[in-house]
Amino acid sequence: MRLRRKLATELESLHCEISGSGEPLVLIHGLGSASTVWKPVRTLLNQNFQVISVDLPGHGKSSYAKGQPMDPHSLAGYVLDKLNSIQIDTFHLSGNSLGGWVAMEMASSAPDRVLSLTGLAPAGLWLNPYNARYPGTALARFLARNTAKLAPTALHFETARKLGFSDVSPRWRELSYETCLDATLAIAGAEGYYPAWDGMLMKRFDSYIPESIPVTIIFGDSDKTLPATTCQERSIAPAHAKWIIFSETGHAPMWDSPLDVVHEIKKAAELAK
Repeated sequence: MRLRRKLATELESLHCEISGSGEPLVLIHGLGSASTVWKPVRTLLNQNFQVISVDLPGHGKSSYAKGQPMDPHSLAGYVLDKLNSIQIDTFHLSGNSLGGWVAMEMASSAPDRVLSLTGLAPAGLWLNPYNARYPGTALARFLARNTAKLAPTALHFETARKLGFSDVSPRWRELSYETCLDATLAIAGAEGYYPAWDGMLMKRFDSYIPESIPVTIIFGDSDKTLPATTCQERSIAPAHAKWIIFSETGHAPMWDSPLDVVHEIKKAAELAK
């Protein structure tokens, strides 16, 4: 009974945004992010899909219960259970960074429910798993938390945007004020940030995704967060996956190349028909 109550509480606290019409498309953000990260592509996706963006535990509007499992496989289970609770049986799927890894775990765990999968700079595709938190990412969290109150004003200035986003996006000058502010507030308020980080340690994606699910993996040519030399191992991805590199694109392809991202999600969905 206690386990059932705990699961029910977690499902209630897992927040999602729903918009658009068509076949369901589930979007999963990355570490320290939130469903707001999809704003640059959401309006376009709404034209073809019922878009469901999820806030992972301790991110965005979803709460975090201390001690709950936060590894990618467990996060995949939370999202699958949440979709059950809102009666979303089958769906297309896309995720960025940690969300891409979670999406791959979902496709492996529930292949009868996932229609197609588009991974945007997915984590977990490395030969040598991390055994400690990545210092640069920890610094990003520290800076965001300590500057969150100043962000609404500071992000009007190029210096602040460069400091916060030049390592994430080669097109940081083109990012909107809203995108930068959303991202800063998301990481500053992400209580689940370090638990999710620790949940990835000493792990990599090693599950099987059947060929019946069309899979597209997209990385940017300027991804400094998950660089090609260490974190883009094609042999770990599903053997049938379509692998694409976007030019002038960093770790968030939906920011740098939104039209191309929408195009590839739609192409993957068409292959599932």
